[in-house]
Amino acid sequence: MERFKRSHSPCPVGRASRILGDRWVILILREAFLGATRFEEFLPNTGINRAALTSRLAALVDHGIMERDPPDARKAQYRLTEAGRELAPVMAAMRDWGDRWMFAERGDERLP
Repeated sequence: MERFKRSHSPCPVGRASRILGDRWVILILREAFLGATRFEEFLPNTGINRAALTSRLAALVDHGIMERDPPDARKAQYRLTEAGRELAPVMAAMRDWGDRWMFAERGDERLP
C-alpha cells in the first residue's frame, strides 16, 4: 500500500482530510481514545487487517497524531500526541452526529 502523503492544499480542511478522511484512521483513533495502545488492541474492534493497521499507524506517527514508544521496538505502544488529543472534540462530534442521524437498528427511521 502506498504511504500517506501530506497534502499541499491551501485549505486546512483539505489538508486534514488527507489523513483523517480515511475510514481506518477514524476507527484507530476511536480505539486510541478508548485506551488501546498496543498493535493487537487495535485489531478486534476495527475489523482492519494487519497490513492496513501497520500502514495507518505509521501514517498517524508520520503526521504527528500518534507516537510510537519506543520508536524501534517490536512491542511498542502507540499513544496520542497533543495534536491527536486535540481531536477529542472532533471524535465526540462524530459520535454525537452518528447517534442522531445514522439509521437506528430498529429500522430505517432516523433518531430524533
